[in-house]
Amino acid sequence: MSERFDIYDEALKHIGIKARAAVHRDGDWHQVFHCWVVGRDAEGEFVILQKRGPAQDAYPGKVDISAAGHLVAGETVEDGVRELHEELGLRANFSELLSLGRRVGIARGDGIIDRQICHVFLHRCDQPLAAYQYAEAEIDGLLKLRLADGLRLMAGEVDCVTAAALGLGADKITLTRADFIKSIDNYVFKALLLAKRYFHGETLLHI
Repeated sequence: MSERFDIYDEALKHIGIKARAAVHRDGDWHQVFHCWVVGRDAEGEFVILQKRGPAQDAYPGKVDISAAGHLVAGETVEDGVRELHEELGLRANFSELLSLGRRVGIARGDGIIDRQICHVFLHRCDQPLAAYQYAEAEIDGLLKLRLADGLRLMAGEVDCVTAAALGLGADKITLTRADFIKSIDNYVFKALLLAKRYFHGETLLHI
C-alpha cells in the first residue's frame, strides 16, 4: 500500500491527504524531516552523508543529507527522529537534536514536482564511520566528509574533494558539486556553514 501524506497550501493550512505518487506528480506541499549528522575526531569536524540508492524515486545515486524522510499522514515532526535509526542505525531522542528551523524545498525533475516543508535538525555523533549500520535497501553507502573540504567545494574554491566511504567499494571516493542534489538556495552549503558555527559554540542557528 502506498504511503499517504498530509498536504498543505502555501500558508501551511492542511488541505487533505494524498498518496505519495500523486503528491509528487501534482507538486503538493508536504512535510519532511531532515537531519544532518556531524561529529569531531582527531582530524577535525566532519559531516555524514548518504549516497541514495538507484531504486529511489527521487534523485537516485545522488549524495544527500545524513538522514531524511517524509512525514506520513498523521505524523508529527517528532516522529521524524525514527529516520536516524531506520537509515543510519542511530538511536536518538528528539530532545537531543538541535533544530535549525524550517526550509522550503522546491525542485522538479525525474518526473516529479517536489514541494517540501523541511524541518531541519543537527545531531552530534562522533562515532567512526565503520560503526554505522545503514539501510542497504535504500542507501548505496555512507560518506564522511570533512567540513573544511565540503565548504571549499561548495564555495567553488576547488572542483573536487575526497571523502571517506562505507559500502561504496572503496575506502575513499572523490566528490564534485555535481554529485549532490541541486537546490536553488545552496542548501548543502548553508547546512555546512551552520555545522561550522555549531562547532564554534553557537547554538542559535537557523537555516
